[in-house]
Amino acid sequence: MSKVGVIMGSKSDLPVMQDAIDILKGFDIEVEVDIVSAHRTPEKLFDYGKHAHTRGFSVVIAGAGGAAHLPGMIASLSPLPVIGVPVKSSNSIDGWDSVLSILQMPGGVPVATVALNGAKNAGILAAQIIGSSDKCVLDKIIAYKEGLKIKVNESAKDLK
Repeated sequence: MSKVGVIMGSKSDLPVMQDAIDILKGFDIEVEVDIVSAHRTPEKLFDYGKHAHTRGFSVVIAGAGGAAHLPGMIASLSPLPVIGVPVKSSNSIDGWDSVLSILQMPGGVPVATVALNGAKNAGILAAQIIGSSDKCVLDKIIAYKEGLKIKVNESAKDLK
């Protein structure tokens, strides 16, 4: 069974990151959640990044606000795909600092980046990565997307 690590720089990021946790659990994907601060707990960050693949993770979702070094540092240490979630935090410049810190990675250290506070999409993307080699998860993603289509069509009917 695949497992996704969901990490964030501080507990204040949890309301945003909860969307990723919820969507992954909805796809019956095991989730392990932790707080790993790039600036306040660098030793923990190094340990997490170096050993995530040996702990059974398939993907790491890392959310951070402000300078937002967490996703990039994890990506620099881990062979796993990393999805970065820029979080609009209290010390953020409208979230742009977080977006650019996560998005503008140097060649060789990719971080898939979702929209500001876009943890739900990070969860879906992690599930799609896992679904590329797990038919059970893939079937759940197909059903989820079909459900989105049905909701849009029902909304359109309500307008008429």
